[in-house]
Amino acid sequence: MTSLFAAAEAEVPTLCRDLIRIDTQNWGDNTANPERPAAELIAAWLAEVGLESTILESAPGRANLVARIPGRDPSLPALVVHGHTDVVPADASEWTVDPFAGEFRDGLLWGRGAVDMKNMNAMIVAVVRTLLRDGLVPRRDLIIAFFADEEAGGVYGARWMVQHHPHLFADASEAVSEVGGYSVDIRGQRVYLVQTAEKGMAWLRLIARGTAGHGSQLNPDNPVTRLAAAVARIGAHEWPQELPEATRDLLRGVSDLTGVPFSAETYPQLLAELGSVAKFVGATLSNTSNPTLLSAGYKHNVIPSTAEAVVDCRTLPGEHENLMATIRELAGDGIEVRPEIASDAVESPFSGRLVDTMSASLLAEDPGARILPYTLSGGTDNKSLAALGIAGYGFAPLRLTGDLDFPAMFHGVDERVPVSALKFGTRVLGRFLIEA
Repeated sequence: MTSLFAAAEAEVPTLCRDLIRIDTQNWGDNTANPERPAAELIAAWLAEVGLESTILESAPGRANLVARIPGRDPSLPALVVHGHTDVVPADASEWTVDPFAGEFRDGLLWGRGAVDMKNMNAMIVAVVRTLLRDGLVPRRDLIIAFFADEEAGGVYGARWMVQHHPHLFADASEAVSEVGGYSVDIRGQRVYLVQTAEKGMAWLRLIARGTAGHGSQLNPDNPVTRLAAAVARIGAHEWPQELPEATRDLLRGVSDLTGVPFSAETYPQLLAELGSVAKFVGATLSNTSNPTLLSAGYKHNVIPSTAEAVVDCRTLPGEHENLMATIRELAGDGIEVRPEIASDAVESPFSGRLVDTMSASLLAEDPGARILPYTLSGGTDNKSLAALGIAGYGFAPLRLTGDLDFPAMFHGVDERVPVSALKFGTRVLGRFLIEA
């Protein structure tokens, strides 16, 4: 079937480049370069092959696109294939290249979004264009969606779509999106990690209130002091280990491949076998709470009446309430803990036809590889779709070179993806979408 997607394979690098060249930086709180130009470009690409799409705005310029491809068996539930068109900000002064130039260099495509996740967007578009152009009909209906605002919790993207237009996804049972299906080398064995679970999210604002006054005076009610102590306690807290099923299955698979025994004492050794991917997996052994922002005061000699901090918490399945109680206890008296964005962890089974089709599609292009599940420490728009009972997976297939620190590409400087990986992923995704 590889030859069926030759045209998709040929055009995917330029599709990805053109998406990177649209600056869709997202700072959060509805401060973003609008996603509408990216959605309109994708709509034009789909229209060229006769696929009509709908663009819905949650706020001016915050555009979400949905299209539907009928399948061979209309009695089957639909599959949602989705990406997000926004990207995190990039400081050009830190980059080797212009982050929005979409530059090809040394066999790689460089730019913000090359990995997160305009690469997958381009792969989806390239495959869909081939399906429509060549009359290839998938087994079941495909709902193609490109959301805004994923990098800020989906308030203007997937979350808004689920709240305001749930009928567009009403008959879907499963979804696939980013951060899964990529390869890692474990002692010479290529292993593809399919994301079957992701931690929950609790973005919290801590607010300390006190008595304003002159900076030269004694002040036992200084909110900056109170907040600083709370932040230090939360940041230093050691959460107990408790492995989600997908993390446990992954580490057991690593144990089988390496001979390193599977036990709590050997978790560090097993994680080390994953190389840089341990950055993703290591944080899934427990809840986490990382302070990320502090704000207080307006002048050296004025003690303010309030001080604020932001904490990024990620939760294991079933742990949200426990984490919130612990955070409030650590924060202590006089600190308001205000949730800003919260979503539960999601888990999907590493079994069934969808997973079997993922595995078969990967093995058809890379015979001899192994496929294992894993838990993502971050989050995706699958969390929003889970509110509709849709089981989510991360499957953006990439065969990577060993010299690329793939996890560092997510939100990192000099984000880039091998062109060969884009082409490989397009072939795999094409196989998968026809038979999923």
